Amino acid sequence: MKITLRLEEEAEYRIVEEITREAFWNVYSPGCSEHLIIHKLRMWPQFIKELDYVAVSDDKIVGNIAYVKSQIIDTKKNKKHEIVVLGPVSVLPDYQNKGIGSKLILHTIQRAKELGYKAILLCGDPDYYKKFGFKESKKYNITNAEGKFPVALLILELFPKALNDVEGMYLEDDIYNISEYELEDFDKKFKKKEKKVTQSQNKFRQIINKYL
Repeated sequence: MKITLRLEEEAEYRIVEEITREAFWNVYSPGCSEHLIIHKLRMWPQFIKELDYVAVSDDKIVGNIAYVKSQIIDTKKNKKHEIVVLGPVSVLPDYQNKGIGSKLILHTIQRAKELGYKAILLCGDPDYYKKFGFKESKKYNITNAEGKFPVALLILELFPKALNDVEGMYLEDDIYNISEYELEDFDKKFKKKEKKVTQSQNKFRQIINKYL
């Protein structure tokens, strides 16, 4: 299967939202909110257009990856350190487990380096993302808003010792706080799908709730 990567075009926003919805539906919770998140992120000043890539197979978009700028807050030194946050990364179910997600991640890691960013942060499955070099945030003394080190909070230095002078707290931006009403209203614009409880949801909850 030949996969090409290129920047997403504005005319493709709806297609990518549908792909994102298909990719995440019933994975982490009954239904999903990632399609609304990507919809909102594109209108946000911190959205990084230069890292907004789609994966294409036979002229069909089958995957997408997106990034935003964010900050690590160091209250001890009264400093803010810029960092980029990865996600969501989406691949259509029929195209998953074929290396497309890995290709999107590896390509954009390299692009982020070329753009001069220090590090990438994400919240995800450690078993998957550690193969790309991501490490648990505790190694860098970077906590979440509760001052804890969730094993799902992962960071990748893009240059050696890039985070030597960085520590503090990652505060997830308000744009990720999706209300049930907002999601329900947005979801009416898409084809109706059945919400289910699955084993993958239980696994994800265990990862998110586990702390070192």
